Amino acid sequence: MSTALFLCDKNAPLARLEVKEHFDSLSDKEKNYAHFIGRAAWAGARVYSATTSLVAPLLFQLILDIFSDKNDSKKIRDVAAFKENVGLSEDSWRLFLEYSVQVLYNLSNFKSFGDTKFVPNVSEVDFKKVVLASGSDSAIAAYEKLKNHIFALEPADSVGVFLRIGFPADGHTTGYYNENVSKREVETVQSILGANNISALNTRLFKTCSNKYTLKIASANSKPSSVFESPDGSIVLTVEYADFQAQMVKAEIAMGFAAEFAANEVQRNMILKYVENFASGDMEAHKESQRLWIRDIAPVVESNIGFVETYRDPAGVRAQWEWFVAVVNKEQTAKFEKLVNGAKEFIKRLPWGKAFEKDIFNRPDFTSLEVLTFATSGGPPGGINIPNYDDIRMSLGFKNVSLANIANAKTPGVKVTFVSAEDLPTFEKWRSAAFEVQVGLHELLGHGSGKLLIEESEGKFNFDIKNPPINSITGEPVKTWYKPGQTWGSQFGAIASTYEECRAECVSMALCVDREILSIFHITSDEDVSDSIFTNYIIMARVGLASLEVYEPKNARWGQAHMQARYGILRTLINAGLVHIEETDDENLFVHVDRAKILTHGVPAVKELLVKLQTYKATADSENGIAFYKALTSVPEQWIKYRDIVIKRKLPRMVLVQGNTFLDEISQVATFKEYPLTLEGFIESVIERDF
Repeated sequence: MSTALFLCDKNAPLARLEVKEHFDSLSDKEKNYAHFIGRAAWAGARVYSATTSLVAPLLFQLILDIFSDKNDSKKIRDVAAFKENVGLSEDSWRLFLEYSVQVLYNLSNFKSFGDTKFVPNVSEVDFKKVVLASGSDSAIAAYEKLKNHIFALEPADSVGVFLRIGFPADGHTTGYYNENVSKREVETVQSILGANNISALNTRLFKTCSNKYTLKIASANSKPSSVFESPDGSIVLTVEYADFQAQMVKAEIAMGFAAEFAANEVQRNMILKYVENFASGDMEAHKESQRLWIRDIAPVVESNIGFVETYRDPAGVRAQWEWFVAVVNKEQTAKFEKLVNGAKEFIKRLPWGKAFEKDIFNRPDFTSLEVLTFATSGGPPGGINIPNYDDIRMSLGFKNVSLANIANAKTPGVKVTFVSAEDLPTFEKWRSAAFEVQVGLHELLGHGSGKLLIEESEGKFNFDIKNPPINSITGEPVKTWYKPGQTWGSQFGAIASTYEECRAECVSMALCVDREILSIFHITSDEDVSDSIFTNYIIMARVGLASLEVYEPKNARWGQAHMQARYGILRTLINAGLVHIEETDDENLFVHVDRAKILTHGVPAVKELLVKLQTYKATADSENGIAFYKALTSVPEQWIKYRDIVIKRKLPRMVLVQGNTFLDEISQVATFKEYPLTLEGFIESVIERDF
């Protein structure tokens, strides 16, 4: 087993999440609204940590205790004096700081991209010196419990040592289940939840004995537990409330304050539904908050919160806590407004028939945002399309947000991997502009397009059952659809997230060649159009190759939804004759895109893939759809050598330093604080956050 994959990143570049000028432009009321929502967001960060692995919260707190002032836990200690007291070499001290930053940034010792464990580069002896020198009794006690886990890189059959996030019964770890829960048991419990209309999104599942299980629902309030049995009596499930009670209470209180500063009645009612959700654990209240969120058009301060994405649950049904708070960038939003205006027409250019597209396109809100704070692991994405509730998206629509200061965050001098010297100048010049196009198309027309064929209730369909649409794959009338109670997630399970990301990415690749769309982004000349399209395809090919980093050959398992999707697209483009990979004598790889074949080979191949992805999804054909997607993203033996080179050449992921807001004691108006772009500055920003 190569240990390189599991070592903590060295010299990870730091970049500031630039937003202060945008925050300062807000009114006092808007500043306070943003402040209290941000407080609620970070209140749930420890929830995210706990659902990553069962030991993550203790490790997270260990790092905080080491660097916090003994007299004030919300202040950083004198780090320079502490360093002198510890007595480590400059190199060892930096390695310890780097590990500490990575744990705080990922909210655990598992990478947010790849779901693999990372261990310190500093020695156990030096690590212990720092812990003892901290003088923190809680840190010393935590270290004694965790010392074997922190450094362990033995196979998963060693007691208590897990290297990847996944089902415990398969030798992995997760905070959603205890060690003896299998995939089959999760699926059986899920059928009980479905039959009793209980959402799994904000839950954890624990096996207490051979046939008894406890489902814990995150909520601030307690209520009597309920007991359910499977039809055959093989499983007895007890449903309990008040999981993560302390965090949910904090989120509930902070959101209650935020409601006082809401801009309008729709926004206030949305906030109050969040409060209800955090208090009761009822996900129907969260769904109502999302309906109101869609109606909160073009707010100055935008946000979304809750148990949203299911990427990290190995079963794909339990969600991670996630929230962003952001300020609208009006200039950038104007571009996306034009994209929205043309979306109804642009969607017609996608390669599936009218029967597989929504009957009515609900015009979404699409804004460019400058993120104020994002409570998540390892940094936020460049864009988001939510809500994820299929019924809301079908009936009411959705919102798209481009996170401008995330996408534009850069650190100078960082080397670009896998792009040839010949293509690098074009790539460097166009990568930001091309990525902006990609994000817009991915979120708005990717996630926002496509219809699910549904039997809404017995005998009631959202399509003509007497003259059903033709299945483009078989050439025959469709024979499958979503039955009452079935959803996209329930049918496609753990691959639903990555499958959908692949579909959305393909939409962006199919439409990024459209000159009318490119003109919206002020890309008009023949040369600029060609360079933009070329760069978009290089971006996809490059990241598809780099995705091998998160593939685990032993179990043929992917560790990140987007990366698996991009790899599948890369293989499609290679098979189409558009892309080839060059392997050099010095163990390096370069992706080459034949610019002349993008329109003749690349786009048709992407569209053919799109038709299959959309058809399987629309018709609930999970049997064939899952088999197709697994084949698409399978990694042949000869590609394992590429993976080894990718891991050898991989660069550390950028660490974003976020600021914090504080209420001024005199004016009671929120202010914004930035932190130095140093490892110590990052640690200070986390310590001063209200968890």
